[in-house]
Parts: sequence; C-alpha cells; structure tokens
Amino acid sequence: MGTHHNSPNIHLPKHALLEHKLTRLRDKETPPAVFRKLVHEITQILLIDATRDLPTHPESRHTPLAAFSGATLSQQIGIVPILRAGLGMCESAQALLPLARVLHVGFARNEETLEPCFYYDNLPIPPNIDIAIVVDPMVATGGSAIATLSRLKETGIREIRFVGLVGAPEGVDALHSAHTDVPIWLAAIDTHLNECGYIVPGLGDAGDRIMDT
Repeated sequence: MGTHHNSPNIHLPKHALLEHKLTRLRDKETPPAVFRKLVHEITQILLIDATRDLPTHPESRHTPLAAFSGATLSQQIGIVPILRAGLGMCESAQALLPLARVLHVGFARNEETLEPCFYYDNLPIPPNIDIAIVVDPMVATGGSAIATLSRLKETGIREIRFVGLVGAPEGVDALHSAHTDVPIWLAAIDTHLNECGYIVPGLGDAGDRIMDT
C-alpha cells in the first residue's frame, strides 16, 4: 500500500457484491460481453457511493394520495470518460445520472515513455457543468488521470470526483498528490505496476477487454 491510502479522499467501498463482481472481472476466462456487463455493474456500485452527498434542494410534489416534500439534485453534473477505456464506464454512469452532460477527454499512452499524449477534448469554456465525475477503469501510472483533472481545472471546473475500477499504488499516490482536492473512488488498489506499466494483478488492458480488440 502506498502513502496516501488512509487519506479521507481515497474511497474503497466495502461491499460483498463489489468483491464478487471484481473477482469475475479480473478472471482472464471472462468473455468480453460478460466483462462489459461487470464493468457496468461495478461502476454503478461505485457511483452510488461517489454521489451520496451531491447537493439537493427541497421540492414539493404530490403522490396519488397527498402532497409531500422531496429533493431534487441542484447542480448540473458532467460525466467525463477518459477515452478510450472510460467509455466502458460512461453508459452505466448515464443510466444512473440521465440528466448529466457527457464531456470527453482523450489521452493515449506513449508505450515507450508511458506518458499520456493529449489528442482531444470537447470541454466548453466557461464550463457548462458544476460537478465533473471523471471515469476511467485503470489508474496505472496515473498520468492520464492527472492530465485530465488539470485540463478540467483549466476550463474553470471547480468540483471534480474521480471514479475508477482498479489502481496501482504508484498511480493512486501520484494522482492524489497532484490533485489532493479530488476524491477518488476505486473498487481495489492492487500490489504494483510492472515494468511495462501494467497493474498487477490488475485485469489486463481494460480498453481491449471492453472493446474485444
């Protein structure tokens, strides 16, 4: 475990379903269609935790029997998948947050330097969202997540949350150190990064397994 995993801003929700589904997600025998479904389900479990305290305002409505006072989300949420693998989490985030806007940021990893190379975003300036929820399955070196959060902050977005599936201690530490204000949700923090920059034990290349490439 790295240095920051006791931080109140790093969340590893404890849930029997999460452990059960993550076990199947990691298994190399799990076929792509099942893998995608597991990504969808794990993302929703994590997002339910990550959205627990979103701001709401009171709202009066009527049941078939009586008036009641309820609550409605009071801020515009944006889902920001980091291309390409983040797309595998985006659909389940949209299912849970149907009124959220979807913004994309694209980073590709240079396989020699392992550094993220920016190639695309569609972020408006000034921003048209109040809260950005960034989704990306893997925090390996943390490079693309760090760069994405920096890019969001440059456009003026003040509140950001990061939701991933698994992280390496090195990447999670780097992400947390670079953006101490951003809470991070993960299903697991694994043991280490190997010399190729892959998370061990990890789950392989999430993008390849989601897209079946």
